[in-house]
Amino acid sequence: MNAFSADLMREATRLTREGKLAEATALLQGGFSGAPAPPAPPAARQGRLFDVDPRSGEAHASQVWRGGGAMGEALRGPRSPFGPGGPAPAPVLPEGARFLAGSFAGAAGGRSYRLYIPGTPAAGPRPLLVMLHGCTQSPEDFAAGTRMNALAEAHGCLVVYPGQTSSANPQKCWNWFNPTDQRRDQGEPALIAGITRQVVREHGADPARVFVAGLSAGGAAAAIMAQAYPELYAAAGVHSGLACGAARDMPSAFAAMRKGGVRPDPGGRLVPTIVFHADQDTTVHPRNGEQVIAQAGGSRLRVTTERGQVSGGHTYTRTIHADAAGRPMLEQWVVHGGGHAWSGGSSAGSYTDPRGPDASREMLRFFLEQPRGPRES
Repeated sequence: MNAFSADLMREATRLTREGKLAEATALLQGGFSGAPAPPAPPAARQGRLFDVDPRSGEAHASQVWRGGGAMGEALRGPRSPFGPGGPAPAPVLPEGARFLAGSFAGAAGGRSYRLYIPGTPAAGPRPLLVMLHGCTQSPEDFAAGTRMNALAEAHGCLVVYPGQTSSANPQKCWNWFNPTDQRRDQGEPALIAGITRQVVREHGADPARVFVAGLSAGGAAAAIMAQAYPELYAAAGVHSGLACGAARDMPSAFAAMRKGGVRPDPGGRLVPTIVFHADQDTTVHPRNGEQVIAQAGGSRLRVTTERGQVSGGHTYTRTIHADAAGRPMLEQWVVHGGGHAWSGGSSAGSYTDPRGPDASREMLRFFLEQPRGPRES
C-alpha cells in the first residue's frame, strides 16, 4: 500500500467513526479504482449539517463525495428551486442586454462559458469580471444566485462565467487541489486565462480592468488565477475559498477544508484581493480566508477594522488594508453566523444566504475602485 492509499485509509477510518458510512465507502471505491464512486442510493445517503435556511430555520443536509480525485461539495444547495447546478430559469434581460453562450479551446483542452453583455451603451472599453462557480453549480445557476448581471448592467461591466464539466470533475468542481491545476499555462488555469483573453479580444474589454472572483472551489480557483496571472487580473475576490497551494492532493484538500491549509508564502507582489467567509462555515474552515489575505501580501499597508450589521441580517467584521492614499488594497469580510453560501445572494440560485452582507455589490465596488492595472504584454 503506497502513502496515498494510507492517507485514504486514515480518512475513511475517520469518516466511519463519525458515522459517515456512505462517504467512507465512496472514498475507498474512488481511491482504489481510480474512477468516481457511484452515488449511494437515496436511502443510504447520510448527510451532515451544511447550512440553515435563515427564513425557516430549516437545517439542510449536505454530502461530500470523495472519489477519483474529485473534491465534491454539498450535493444539495439550500433554497434552490431547481436543484444545485441544474438549469436555471431563463433570465429576464434588460432591453439590449445579451447573455451569450460561448466556448474556448486551447492546448489544455476546452470549456464553455456564458457571457453577459449589458444593454447600456458603453462609453469606452468595459471592465470584465470572470466569475467561477462552486461545486455542482452551473454558470446560469451562479449568475442567478449572485445577481452579478444586474450589478454589471448598472456599472457597464462584462461578466463571463466559465463552466466546469462533469468529465473533468464528477461534481463540476474546479480542481484547485491538483498541482497541475495550480500552475500558470497548465490545466484549468490555462483554460480560464484563455477564456479571459478571448473575451477581452472579441468584445473589446479593458485589459487593465479585468477581475476574477469565485465561490468555494471557484474561490480557490480565483486565488490561483490571481497568483498565476498577476498581469492579467487587476484584483481578485475569494468567497468561502482557499489560498493557492493550500493542498497538493486529495487527502491534503480534506485537511485544508477541515482546518485550513499550510500557511502560504506571500506572493512576489501585492494582489488586490477581497475575501468573504462566514465564521460558521463547516464546509471550508474560515481560517482559509485569513490565509488568502496573507498570501495576497501587503505587509506595509495600514489596517483598520470596522463592525456592522445588515438590517434584519448578519453582523460582520470588515478589515481593510489600505495604501498610503487610503485606497483599500485588501479587504476581509467575516460574516458572523453565516454558513457556506454566497453572502447576500438570491434564493434563485444555490448556495446563497440572502441575509447579507451583499458580497456581489462589495466585490464589484472593490474592483472598480482599484487603480488601473498593468496591461498584459
